[in-house]
Amino acid sequence: MSMPTLTDRAHEHRVSRAEFEALREEREKRADGARYELLDGEVVVTPSPGGNHQLVVTQLVILMSAVLPVDWEVVTAPLDVEMQGGEGDTVLQPDVLITERSHLTDGGLHVAPLLAIEVLSPSTWRRDLGPKRDAYAAAGIRHYWVVAPKAPSVTVYRLGADGAFREEAHVTGDQQWTTDAPVNVALCPAELVR
Repeated sequence: MSMPTLTDRAHEHRVSRAEFEALREEREKRADGARYELLDGEVVVTPSPGGNHQLVVTQLVILMSAVLPVDWEVVTAPLDVEMQGGEGDTVLQPDVLITERSHLTDGGLHVAPLLAIEVLSPSTWRRDLGPKRDAYAAAGIRHYWVVAPKAPSVTVYRLGADGAFREEAHVTGDQQWTTDAPVNVALCPAELVR
């Protein structure tokens, strides 16, 4: 089976969830380290993340773990999050997410997480700020953060009543930002990349 990937002619390359699962079985045999996601019926393949990306993910996990309620978890990719509300089947793997522990299953997460975080990289930034952000909004994820390690910066989005994300904050460098939703946390972009 050939593997369609994200293109400008998306409608010509949509696959079902079952077809995607068959491709994933092939992926396990290849062990190529790439991340495979399904975005509105299109298979999206991204290379495994680099070291700086993973350092930011680790810092976010440490930061969030310290402030979570006892029945919540911080989880990193790869973990399938089944999204509802798009044109086609969507299964994404946010770099970092927060969810209630009771919602985690061996098959991934089948409800919207409380927070999804993407760490931008040269191969993913357009998707993270476009189609993935739209898919997260359509699925009803109320909080979405985007971390740009090179800047460094964090852009914070909150889901509005109209079902679209609105920028709540954009924090750069050594600036401090504090929020109480979905958790009470203070962060500084520069500290995420140290």
